[in-house]
Amino acid sequence: MSAVAARLAELGLELPAVAAPVAAYVPAVVTGNLVFTAGQLPFADGTLLATGKVGAEVTAEEGAQLARQCALNALAAADSAIGSLDRVTRVVKAVVFVNSAPGFTGAPTVANGGSELLGEIFGDAGRHARSAVGVAELPLNAPVELELILEFA
Repeated sequence: MSAVAARLAELGLELPAVAAPVAAYVPAVVTGNLVFTAGQLPFADGTLLATGKVGAEVTAEEGAQLARQCALNALAAADSAIGSLDRVTRVVKAVVFVNSAPGFTGAPTVANGGSELLGEIFGDAGRHARSAVGVAELPLNAPVELELILEFA
C-alpha cells in the first residue's frame, strides 16, 4: 500500500475512481513537474452529492464537506495522470469556486474543507496557495468546484 493510500485509510477515506468529464476536457494534464487538474465537482460513485447554492439550499458546513469530496476527486485525477500520489512533493495551489446565494460571503470557509483535507493527507507539503471565489452558477448546479496544481518528482 502506498504512503498516501495508507494515510487515506487512516482518515477513513479512499481514492475514488476518476470522475468522468461532463464536457470536452480531460481530468488532468501534466507539464514539466506539475499536474493541473480540471475543476472537479462533488461526485461520488457517479452521482452529484448535492445541488444548489451555498447559503440557500446548501449550508456552509455542507459545502465544506462537498469541497472535501471535490479534493478527493482532484487527487484521483492527479493520481491517474502521474501514476501515484506518492510522487507529489507539494500542493502548489487550490482554486475553489462556490455557487453562492446572493449575499453569501463564506466562500473561504467552504474552501477550507478541501484545503484542510490536503493538509491532513500531505502534511506540510499540503499547505498551498488558494483562491476561494463565489460565483453565480456552476456546472450541473453543483455547490462547489475545486481544481489543483500539484508538483511531483
